Amino acid sequence: MVKLNALELLQKKGKTKYWLYKQLGMSYQNFNRMVNNETKSIQYEMIDAMCTIFECTPNELLTFEEEK
Repeated sequence: MVKLNALELLQKKGKTKYWLYKQLGMSYQNFNRMVNNETKSIQYEMIDAMCTIFECTPNELLTFEEEK
């Protein structure tokens, strides 16, 4: 399963979820689902925006974990 590392990257940057939410400009409900890995898809535009915000690559933003 592919997972988003947004919360870990926020912690490293010393920023809050609210700060990221404001940077991305999306609805809070969709944002919250996305950062809590409760969504089935993420638009490329959001991946690109988060990589720019976190100054990282998609490899650092997304991880793969085997399902249990």
